[in-house]
Amino acid sequence: MNEQALSVREAIVTRRSIKNFNGQPIEPEIIPEIIEDAVWAPNHGNRNPWRLIAAAGEQYDELLEVLKEFGVANWKQLSDEDLEKQMKKFTSAGAAIFVVVPEDSRQKERLEDFAAASTLIQNIQLLAWDRGVGTCWKTPPFLDNPKFRERMGVQAGERIISMLQLGHFDAAPKATPRKPVDEIVTYFGHNEQDEAE
Repeated sequence: MNEQALSVREAIVTRRSIKNFNGQPIEPEIIPEIIEDAVWAPNHGNRNPWRLIAAAGEQYDELLEVLKEFGVANWKQLSDEDLEKQMKKFTSAGAAIFVVVPEDSRQKERLEDFAAASTLIQNIQLLAWDRGVGTCWKTPPFLDNPKFRERMGVQAGERIISMLQLGHFDAAPKATPRKPVDEIVTYFGHNEQDEAE
């Protein structure tokens, strides 16, 4: 088991979405290690409403062929140089995890499952960050393409909610400001008019 280097707070506050990976490969063995801890995400009724499709190493090389087909417009007409430029958004990462959730016909359960899977994704991002691996949660439109879904083995009644890229990086982006707490929190029972009086 990897020894934790960051406190929970440090991981949450310092984590950044990485879009500029440096192309170094991801060690395939860290993927199941990260997922093994990430699945402790809270989920209603312990339904574990997710399954993951992961690719690293040689599997990621195979996945790149699929991503080229669905993620690069008119890829067959591009020059090798232009195709390489377009593919950099995929080739610079070293692994990908697709998070698949059931599309429950009951709205409440469907929303609960999406929320639970989102916490799973956050857990993966934080655990990867703790290992010095960057991530970026992406939702490209091709995730819902029926032919892409078929190539990925996604069944009827399931939906891909995330293409989570993982990779090594040279520099983390600067933090973008978040709204201050007093702008996003209203305390129950607090009345500004009472305060003015």
